[in-house]
Amino acid sequence: MTTKRLWLVPAAFLLVASVLDLVSCLASMRALEIVVKPTLLPLIALTSVAFLAGRTFNPRMALLLVAGQLFGMTGDALLIGSGFPFFAGGMGAFLLGHICYINLFGGVSWKGLGWKTWAIALPVMGCLLFGLVKVIGISGTLLVPMLVYGFALMLLIFSGLCGLLKEGAVWWLVVCGGALFLFSDGLIALRTFGLESTPWLGFWIMSTYIIAQCLLAAGGIALACKKAQ
Repeated sequence: MTTKRLWLVPAAFLLVASVLDLVSCLASMRALEIVVKPTLLPLIALTSVAFLAGRTFNPRMALLLVAGQLFGMTGDALLIGSGFPFFAGGMGAFLLGHICYINLFGGVSWKGLGWKTWAIALPVMGCLLFGLVKVIGISGTLLVPMLVYGFALMLLIFSGLCGLLKEGAVWWLVVCGGALFLFSDGLIALRTFGLESTPWLGFWIMSTYIIAQCLLAAGGIALACKKAQ
């Protein structure tokens, strides 16, 4: 196997781990989920690194991509635990991961944006976020942290939309990845704030989450190769 195809090895393990994780959700096999879920992001990161290893890429962008994935790995591991400290730590890790993604994608797509664009975009994102919070019913001590976290996701999607308007094609990966991430986290919030938890709910949370991370990885890899210095 050539160097350029080495990424297929961790990608194959990722496929197996993803199937096992989704089976664990549908079958309510908590023990299997605890074992498999923390392997998903390391395998996505390994696939990303292996793919980039055989190509010319932008080191800064690649570092931000892998850092975001590793923060996601930390978040997954912490959220397996129960109780507020694990929840807060997990969400904090994911927030740091989103900041890495925003720096990666926004660092490219936001160049040249004038204040008028931001003057329109920020209120729109704020209104959308406020609407989501109202629909989900988030309140209490978690309101502010969830608003901050949700705004980071909005900025990630906005980064993709800006890139889509400028360069097209590859930025669909970022837009769809960010939107699916928001959808997955929205389902988690609904479950946390009153929606009945079912195996199918867990399946949709994890399936959209895995696809979101893979799309963001593909988008990050494509941009890192395209912007190679």
